Amino acid sequence: MAVTASMFLTVCPLVFLASLIDAIGGGGGLISLPAYYLAGLPPTLAAGTNKLSACFGTLVATVRFGRGHRLLLRPALLAVAGALPGAFAGAELLRAMSEDVVRVIMLVGIPIMALVVAFKRDAPARPREMTRGRLALCFLIGLSCGFYDGFFGPGAGTLMIMLFTWVAGMDMVTASGTAKPVNLASNLSALSAFLLGGEVLFALAAPAIVCSIAGGWVGSKLAMRVGARLIRFVMLGV
Repeated sequence: MAVTASMFLTVCPLVFLASLIDAIGGGGGLISLPAYYLAGLPPTLAAGTNKLSACFGTLVATVRFGRGHRLLLRPALLAVAGALPGAFAGAELLRAMSEDVVRVIMLVGIPIMALVVAFKRDAPARPREMTRGRLALCFLIGLSCGFYDGFFGPGAGTLMIMLFTWVAGMDMVTASGTAKPVNLASNLSALSAFLLGGEVLFALAAPAIVCSIAGGWVGSKLAMRVGARLIRFVMLGV
């Protein structure tokens, strides 16, 4: 597929914004995936290219949250263990479906996901103790959100933050940090399926990666500096 200047001008600014938002409260895919559609990419090619650029922004955010000590390692590793097979299975299912069906799912699913984020319940007032039961639930969170991320994508990071706060009892900032390596793992796993199927437009992804890295750096810095109030605001805004 030929890449034009208008495609760069459409995708790059929106990918920067999506990566910034994703680093703070998740949900960047609600912006970046439609950006690739606006650029004229078909559904599976858009999904694969979006995964490649998103991986780099999420990697930067993961490193910054880790260095800021706002990432719980054991819950994150268990969730990663679930996200890897879940995301690959979701991406394979997406690739097996017809483009017309996928397009309908995306057109219906993105507004529904936006409503879920907008009407979410507040996080617990105080973080709860990380028991064995909650650690096991972290694996299930990773598995389910990974499958969702591989098949659909937009809002997966936000779902993880919501579940890490409601189910695992984390505070909002720590939940956002802990979700980042899980989101990275699910992105990489889903990306591997798209790469195997040749569903990545590298010429467009290359500049988008730069924008994604910049957005992830700025967003993670803002999240740790301002905290839960900013995360809630961004999640609602997305």
